[in-house]
Amino acid sequence: MLRVLALLSVMLLAAPAAMAQSAWWLGGVAGGGAATPSLDDMQPNVAIPAPDYEEWSKFAASAEERIEALGTPSEELDRLRADLAGWRERFLAAQDGNRTRIETLRTQLAALGPAPAESDSEPPEITARRAELAEQLSRLQAPGIAAEEAFRRADGLIREIDGILRSRDTDELLRRSPTPLNPGNLLGAVVTLTQVGADLWAETLAVWTDAEKRAAVIGALPLVLMLMAVALVAVLRVRLWIDRFTRAIQARLPLAWAEVVAFPLSLGQVILPVLGVSLFLTSVIEIGVWGPLTTALLGQALIGAAIVAFLILWIAAHIFPVEDRAEQVLMLSAERRAEGRLHLGFLALILTARAVVDAVVDPGRFGAVVSIIYFPLTVVSGLLLLRLGQLLRQSAENEIAALDTPGFRSRLIAILGKAAAILGLLGPVLAAIGYAGLGAMMVYPALASLGLLAVVALVQRLVSHTYALVFGKGDSDALIPVLINFVLTLAVLPVLALFWGARWADILELWLRFREGFRLGETRISPSDFVYFLVIFGLLYGLTRLLQSALKTSILPKTSLDTGGKNAIVAGVGYIGIFIAALAAITSTGLDLSSLAIVAGALSVGIGFGLQNIVSNFVSGIILLIERPVAEGDWIQAGGVQGRVKSISVRSTRIETFDRTDVIVPNADLISGTVTNWTGFNLTGRIIVPVGVAYGSDTRKVARVLREIAEEQPLVMLDPAPVVLFMGFGASSMDFELRVILRDINFGMSVRSEINHGIALRFAQEGIEIPFPQQDLWLRNPEAISNPPPPKVVTDLEKPQKGPPAPINELLRDPLEES
Repeated sequence: MLRVLALLSVMLLAAPAAMAQSAWWLGGVAGGGAATPSLDDMQPNVAIPAPDYEEWSKFAASAEERIEALGTPSEELDRLRADLAGWRERFLAAQDGNRTRIETLRTQLAALGPAPAESDSEPPEITARRAELAEQLSRLQAPGIAAEEAFRRADGLIREIDGILRSRDTDELLRRSPTPLNPGNLLGAVVTLTQVGADLWAETLAVWTDAEKRAAVIGALPLVLMLMAVALVAVLRVRLWIDRFTRAIQARLPLAWAEVVAFPLSLGQVILPVLGVSLFLTSVIEIGVWGPLTTALLGQALIGAAIVAFLILWIAAHIFPVEDRAEQVLMLSAERRAEGRLHLGFLALILTARAVVDAVVDPGRFGAVVSIIYFPLTVVSGLLLLRLGQLLRQSAENEIAALDTPGFRSRLIAILGKAAAILGLLGPVLAAIGYAGLGAMMVYPALASLGLLAVVALVQRLVSHTYALVFGKGDSDALIPVLINFVLTLAVLPVLALFWGARWADILELWLRFREGFRLGETRISPSDFVYFLVIFGLLYGLTRLLQSALKTSILPKTSLDTGGKNAIVAGVGYIGIFIAALAAITSTGLDLSSLAIVAGALSVGIGFGLQNIVSNFVSGIILLIERPVAEGDWIQAGGVQGRVKSISVRSTRIETFDRTDVIVPNADLISGTVTNWTGFNLTGRIIVPVGVAYGSDTRKVARVLREIAEEQPLVMLDPAPVVLFMGFGASSMDFELRVILRDINFGMSVRSEINHGIALRFAQEGIEIPFPQQDLWLRNPEAISNPPPPKVVTDLEKPQKGPPAPINELLRDPLEES
């Protein structure tokens, strides 16, 4: 029992190494034998002492000699590159030394002013102080300049090594091996496999014939058999139990809960079988009696193959589920999903077989005939990749047909399916004509990439469901899950690059370039500067929003300002705060704004010509906020549009009409055009109510009644008093106008309506008639209507004649002249 616990402890300690080893195996399979990362490359950043330039000079000279030597092995070049990368890290850190002190000295020199011309003179103490500061500045800048020069040298040597290694990898990839289509080459492959099998049998026989080794195996046999039983249960039963349990959860819980709970549980289908197989294989290896081939087969091949195989089966169960789910990664029928699971099962077997071949077949021993052994595996893998690509394309077609419009997701799946199908055909063809490395480079990275993208899609779906469960929002209504999924997509790009042949050194090189930043004038901008910029700008912008909220809710409501003035102050504080936040953030990065003077001048010219309208509207918006001829809430009329001002932004003003429609008016139109503001400066306003009375009415009585009607309205001002004017004599009525001043012109329409109601009521009570137009029709000959004339008889001569019309002279001839 103690031995079992010890083995478990060993496995727990060795699990990270096994995972790293399997990740290397997968990268080697997919990337064509990419180099493993060294420990130096994977060390975290630590404090680096000041570089020893004398030692660096000797090392750089030695490195140049080894790079120029044509026969330097690739392994030695890798180690040399790692050492050069360490030196380069030190030089990069040394470039920023004394940065604060250098900036202080520059500001001191700027305070003294420029040096005078030869004909001018200045106090000797100023000259001496300038010379002293200049000498200190030169002394402080010297280490940084030396570090930058050494950095460039190290970087150049690293680039040379990368070029050599990349050229060698390309030559190895394009190297042509014996074609497997030649029957004569197949015999060599059979002989190789026979020799490998004989070597394995010889190692096993040597263990069994040795009494001491045989005793060790027999002594460990009970523990090995027990762990083998545990592994079999984990592989055959535990996976089935977890699958049934997750299906039951998905059937009883809502979609979000089911995905969030079932997804982590389903990972047990990978973790527990891998642990069981690893415990069994490790217990066998720990006996310590096996030969090198058997140890490599058990440790390097089968443990890594178990991880990859069970991961593929887990992906198959989620990408091609057995039952129909409400939300699936691929939109396929049950038959096609079953086909997809079958293909991925075959793929797990093929990759396991390839791992075994990688472990037991040494290319250095058997030569180019090894490519013949890999050929059937490449062909089967290519056909599986081809069929998976076809399933992806079919899923994209089904999704497009269901949605009627092709979306980004469906287009991406279609592109991936087409690329997978092409690579699945191209890889076996290249391997058949002898380019085994290039053919494998087409097939296995594509399979690994599809698997990684499938895992990313499942994790993205988990993120969306988790966010919906926590915040109660759907995926379509949330931006945060989309941003998280975008970050996840960016995070897998380096892994995809490793699959397709990139080395760890290439990834670290890109990271170093990113950390190094770029130069803008005399200033070097690094990613840390962007972080400082975002943090400082975010803090100051948050303080600005907090100040705006305090002004809007706590301070301004206690003042006597109107609504437009309050909104103008809040908006102005927002603009000023954003400007100060941007300026402070830029200054904190060390960016010298004076170096951008030329660029700013060129931009100002472009802005003046290309963005003239935008700048005009922006300036007009500032004027509207400061001068406030129009404020939010005002009732205005501009350019044939009448309504209330809802908001004033930096480019335009939004007016809500009385029809409840929004009209966007450029700010420049409000400044340069004619605007009628009904309520901006004074709510009082005049309305005119016209009315006509019949001829014969008492005009004085009409005026008195109209005045009384106006005075009864509560919004009508009595000072100045309402005015009734007798405007004149119309065609059907005598015309009057009732002119009143209202305390609030916003109620002008309702007051007008009430006055009209009052006029109709009082005129009826007072007997005053409101006329309507009347017209009389006179007939001069009514007898013509009562006695109509007899019908006229038309003779043959008066009937219209057929044929061509007569000339105009004949039509105008007088009949009396002819007679």
